[in-house]
Amino acid sequence: MEHKLNFWRKYIFSTDHKMIGLQFLFTTLFFFLVGGALALLLRWQLAYPGKPMPVLGSLFPDSMMVGGVMLPEFYNSLFTMHASVMIFFAIIPILVGAFGNFVVPLQIGARDMAFPRLNMLSYWFFWPAAIVALTGFFMQGGAAASGWTAYPPLSAIEPVGQTFWIVAVILVGTSSIMGAINYLTTILNMRAPGMGFFRMPLTTWAIFITSILSLLATPVLTTAMIMLLFDRTLGTHFFLAEGGGITLLWQHLFWFYSHPAVYIMILPGMGIVSDVISTFSRKPLFGYKMMVFAIMAIAFLGFIVWGHHMFQSGMNPTVGTTFMLSTMLIAVPSAIKTFNWLGTMWRGSIRFTPAMLNAIAFVSMFVIGGLSGIFMASTAVDIFIHDTYFIVGHIHYVLFGGSMFAAFAGLNYWFPKMFGRILDDLLGKIHFVGTFIFFNCTFFPMHILGIGGHMRRIYDPMQYAHLQHLQPINVFITISAFLLGVWQIFLVINVVKSLFWGKKVDRNPWQANTLEWAAPSPPPHGNFETIPTVYREPYEYSVPGREKDFYPQNEP
Repeated sequence: MEHKLNFWRKYIFSTDHKMIGLQFLFTTLFFFLVGGALALLLRWQLAYPGKPMPVLGSLFPDSMMVGGVMLPEFYNSLFTMHASVMIFFAIIPILVGAFGNFVVPLQIGARDMAFPRLNMLSYWFFWPAAIVALTGFFMQGGAAASGWTAYPPLSAIEPVGQTFWIVAVILVGTSSIMGAINYLTTILNMRAPGMGFFRMPLTTWAIFITSILSLLATPVLTTAMIMLLFDRTLGTHFFLAEGGGITLLWQHLFWFYSHPAVYIMILPGMGIVSDVISTFSRKPLFGYKMMVFAIMAIAFLGFIVWGHHMFQSGMNPTVGTTFMLSTMLIAVPSAIKTFNWLGTMWRGSIRFTPAMLNAIAFVSMFVIGGLSGIFMASTAVDIFIHDTYFIVGHIHYVLFGGSMFAAFAGLNYWFPKMFGRILDDLLGKIHFVGTFIFFNCTFFPMHILGIGGHMRRIYDPMQYAHLQHLQPINVFITISAFLLGVWQIFLVINVVKSLFWGKKVDRNPWQANTLEWAAPSPPPHGNFETIPTVYREPYEYSVPGREKDFYPQNEP
């Protein structure tokens, strides 16, 4: 029983899915700030190449900065580790590890995850992975510096920090596989009475499909990482051409995982946003079953389009055309989801809470990122903009404008369920407005840079004559990025303030109708006093003695 657990078993090595979800939440918010700090260092170099960094420049050793001026090797490590931290230690774990862990058992009426100890291990594989990856900065030669894509031969000959990065990715991949097994087993076997598959909330559906993606794709990446590790340490030649290896093999293995990984990062956000928009529009989700089928279609198509990352590799034009057409086809289920979100809001009684504002931002930013993705699906266009800042702008619209706005929506939405207190509404709106403005000021101009020919991952843009007239845009982006980073202090203040002094709320402050709101806020060990029974599609349910608390009974 919970009251008999000591501090270490209750808060550190917990097997309760809610505590593990909170562990993931606070850990990933920390790494979100770490990854953002690495990005700001990058932006300083791009805006002011050759100029000393004030104040902070003196804090770095000579292997990273000399006289406050960033060295090229350190710059390479920065863009590699920024992307790695954001993808592996912030976006995926906050959406899947934090919200998935906390919400899924509650939404399906389960008392815990199917494998509580495996759940605990999935979190405690996460910390060693992060520590090992960042330790590379203190190794001779610095951290990994071959980009988050780690293309050989560069990744096979880089200094020891690259080896640390490979080990870290293997560890975090193992954590992801553990979580996927747990989610799938829990959702398949532990649903409440009456909770059929087509009565599950969209968040649970999204985590379910995402777990299938993780379980099928992550072992491929892990295998590739082990092969690369052997090339670096045991003298094998899987990817090194001079020993008979196939360098292009890495690209196929890496992107076979990493394109589904884009949907591992975005599908949970789609599920969260679907539930938030439905709640604050005061309407059932428009086209519920079509939304589920659209998630399935996106997941399936995500597995067969990895080659669109390789149009420059010299592939057969017929193969390239196949990848191009299948990539464009993904726009169909994505459009279905977008129109269904709009249909849900249409003529709804919308409440513009911070959660709803972030959810609407997710939809609008995902549309922009998705439309730029259709441009890149065309082989002819991609050849021109490949490895330019157009790609950087696109991926950030999908993964920050998409995933992180969804995470902010989820945090505002489920914070009362997590802690029994509500986030400050004014601070939440201030955080949203500034983040939305500065995000667009930071990443939209990158499309202009890309069309102008600005390459990714270059250390000094001023060394290229054709880029010098674009430098004012780089300066504008950097100023906006610093403002975006500083603006997150409102989120930190809001979370800390509300944890201790936030307004206390009852179990269902939003008048929502999914099962997690039937549990007390915060839920006790075991979640429910009595397991609810779901009796109507999509989400209506009864809890003995508490029928009056839940939508639709209290709606006018």
